[in-house]
Amino acid sequence: MSRKKAPVQLPLGIGLRDDARFENFVSGDNGLARAELERAAQGRGEQYIYLWGHAGVGCSHLLQSCCHAADPVRRTAVYIPLAELSHAGPELLEDLDQLQLVCIDNVERVAGQPEWEEALFHLFNRMRAIGHVLILAADRSPRSLGLKLPDLESRLNWGLVFQVRPLDDETKEFALKARAEARGLKLSDEVVRYLMHHGSRDMANLLVTLDKLDHESLSAQRRITVPFVKQVMGW
Repeated sequence: MSRKKAPVQLPLGIGLRDDARFENFVSGDNGLARAELERAAQGRGEQYIYLWGHAGVGCSHLLQSCCHAADPVRRTAVYIPLAELSHAGPELLEDLDQLQLVCIDNVERVAGQPEWEEALFHLFNRMRAIGHVLILAADRSPRSLGLKLPDLESRLNWGLVFQVRPLDDETKEFALKARAEARGLKLSDEVVRYLMHHGSRDMANLLVTLDKLDHESLSAQRRITVPFVKQVMGW
């Protein structure tokens, strides 16, 4: 008689951002990737998907969106950001195949480490054998990870591989205004242009800036204007 596995135990403090959902993701040229991820998260698509792209393009947002999308259809899911959890050791990946959806971010953090590669290889095989969904993300393509285990590199090139491409400036401006409106904020075109020209232009940092401005405007009971942005951000 087989022994029932213990529930998966994960480190405390790792949660999903509430705003990291598909409906908040402005796709730009990434519409196909978004559609396939949503289908996979709900158990209607591919068993394995690999995303890659440089920091700020939205890979982490998409992985967390998958976990949020799994909840309404009662699928068990977990988001594992290796940038925060690689210190836990490859044992972290044990028994994750119990879950119907596993999303692992920052795979590049453990590439080239034999024990991690072995653990990821075996997780891939277990997930595939029982029909559960594995979604990985990294800052580079599978062939550029510098993996030491050839069988793992082969596995990571199975299924769908998407490069998540950055938004153009016009789409970033639209996305920034849409996110502000969702929070009940009004950003003028002048403010949006100022943010684009004086701060970091990648979407992740633009949203961090918006978070800060939202908090400071609420505290100061002031509208977000260019002078207010200059004061808060020191630009």
